[in-house]
Amino acid sequence: MTHPYILLTIEEIAKRMDVEGKGLQETLAHANFLGVYCIHTVCESGNMPALQYLVEDLNMDVNKPDTLRGFTPAAHAVLYGNLPTLRFLVDHGANLQQLSNRISLVHSAAEGGRPEIVKFLLSRGARADMEPDSLTPLAFTPLFIATYRGYASILKILLEQNEDPNVRMSDEVAPLNMAIIHSSVACLKLLVQAGADVNGFGCYNPLAKAAEKGLTEAIKCLLEAGADPNVPDTFGRLPIELAAEYGTWEDVELLFPVTSKIPEVADWSVHGIISHVFMEVMKLEVCLFSIDQDDDFVQKKRSELKRKGADAFRNEEYLKATEFYTQALKVDQFDSTLFSNRSICWLRLGDGKKALYDARKCKDLSPKWAKAYYRVGAALMFLEDYDSAYDTLSRGLELDPESEEMEQLLW
Repeated sequence: MTHPYILLTIEEIAKRMDVEGKGLQETLAHANFLGVYCIHTVCESGNMPALQYLVEDLNMDVNKPDTLRGFTPAAHAVLYGNLPTLRFLVDHGANLQQLSNRISLVHSAAEGGRPEIVKFLLSRGARADMEPDSLTPLAFTPLFIATYRGYASILKILLEQNEDPNVRMSDEVAPLNMAIIHSSVACLKLLVQAGADVNGFGCYNPLAKAAEKGLTEAIKCLLEAGADPNVPDTFGRLPIELAAEYGTWEDVELLFPVTSKIPEVADWSVHGIISHVFMEVMKLEVCLFSIDQDDDFVQKKRSELKRKGADAFRNEEYLKATEFYTQALKVDQFDSTLFSNRSICWLRLGDGKKALYDARKCKDLSPKWAKAYYRVGAALMFLEDYDSAYDTLSRGLELDPESEEMEQLLW
């Protein structure tokens, strides 16, 4: 039963708005603020009596999209985590297959970290596919979103619904790679249990990436699942070498018994490997320092790595591109274009924080380069810091008033 006070308030407001005498139903059906109608507002607030009145008494359309973003009432309920509201809408004919702004309800629920809503939507047959057309996490599958955000509970629900743990993005990044990139060991374990492929190559080598990030529990899990410790990364480094450089003694101990002997390591022991890698790193640093003033060498090496990064980016191999740009930055850490290029790669991979870090480094190095402000603005938009994005893009437009890409982001 609708609360009489709620009804009275709605009716009073509608009567005051009905200056043309169209009637209560017609007035409320067209009343909106910035493209959001009253049915969307009550779905956001979870005001069940008001929603019941609008739908059951005034027959308001439960599938009516707003004109701001194309979000349906159900999309608003999901966005604000109102499960009772969503249940009511479904019971009254809400279409769960309808995309809102090209985003499915399952995507939205996964992005918002709402496991109960994800479970409910899937139980009612909601679609989880979509057409990825934007540089946001929502351009991924729900399973990718859950892994990217580290929402293990949502990932578990999706895997229980037989979602494919090996589905890949256009650049060949698998969910397992995403879990390691974001250091989510809980998600990694769930994916492995569900049958995720634990082997890879180059920058898609899960074990090498886990060793590089020092994720001891991830290394244990991957080895137990049969990951090959003798497959190198993009630059020919084995997981045990990466563990020796970036990880811990324990990581090297885990990998040592299952790694084939490296001919260049004279003392084949845990201590010997760590000492060997340490000396190799020191030699490289001395070498780079000694050639620091050799502009031709630096320029040639940087150009080669930058070209490989650009090729990988064109092939939509964004993770591989970041590897090349990272190596190029070790040669020349003052090249702002390298930070700019790596920033857009992180954005395509859905890592807004890393994208913003690189974009800001780019801007610091080239404060009068408009593209740097575009990169910062794009990362801030991704992170939904719209005020800061507006200020940054406005500054960028001052530097380059004819920049169409900045204008598109801004407006």
